[in-house]
Amino acid sequence: MHKILAALLFLMVSNFAWALSPYFYGDKVASGGNLTTAMSLVEDKLTKAGFTVVGKYAPPGLPEHGVVVVTDKAMLGTIHRLGGAAIVGAGVRVGVKSDGVVSYMNPEYWYRAYLRKSYKVAERTVKAMQARLGRSLGSRGQFGGDVATSDLDEYQYMFGMESFESDKNLLMEHLSFEDAVSTIRANLAKNLSQTRKVYEVVMPDKKIAVFGVGLADPKEGEGWWVKTVGADNIAALPYEIYVVGNRANHLFARFRIALGWPAVGMGQFMRIVEAPYIIQDTLAHVAGSAVSR
Repeated sequence: MHKILAALLFLMVSNFAWALSPYFYGDKVASGGNLTTAMSLVEDKLTKAGFTVVGKYAPPGLPEHGVVVVTDKAMLGTIHRLGGAAIVGAGVRVGVKSDGVVSYMNPEYWYRAYLRKSYKVAERTVKAMQARLGRSLGSRGQFGGDVATSDLDEYQYMFGMESFESDKNLLMEHLSFEDAVSTIRANLAKNLSQTRKVYEVVMPDKKIAVFGVGLADPKEGEGWWVKTVGADNIAALPYEIYVVGNRANHLFARFRIALGWPAVGMGQFMRIVEAPYIIQDTLAHVAGSAVSR
């Protein structure tokens, strides 16, 4: 009997050890209840730790929440070597609340899902970056749901739903990489479809790029659906348009939102059932499609 109990305990511990959550809590900052102050304090910590701040964003409709996006030199080097859709992972997202609560994306979780079979190439860099985030921001435990490590490289919220390589990711096919990038830049500069450019990372020699896009429409932007699925997971934002060659893409929301909110039940997802196509149409418009919302 003791051997059986020991074996069961081992399996339970093993399963827990091989499950990851999408976010970490960091140490609170002394914000005085002011979001701008909190974001500035977090930005300062990240800069001192050697990260490069590339964008900040306070989503309309979520007045107590903001995001600071940084890049890591070593991670950018790995993404450059891998090329292709790996560029979607160039931005490292940190969530901030007006009360000083700090959260940040769990690099291992997100890069296992984004890099998939290539994760092993990046693993040392990912772990080093994760340790630096923990040292600079604090590491107060994971949250946001649990996904088995072995499931992340082929992640689907449910069988039959979209994965990282969904055909629905394509937004627009251009004549060239340069045309795709210039179109997206121009449309974000004029806040087309009430979008906001949060950041961009472009690697022209590899013909890959990513743009962090804030969806600021008061009725159809991210404010309404994030409130439904949970604003604590603010470090899931912003959404991305990524360019590989002449093709502008996004991660279809039944994958991208589910990856950022894996603990959310089907009932909550059904309340935002229109969000994936609203997001797709909005980003397609920014990418140069004739779609107009």
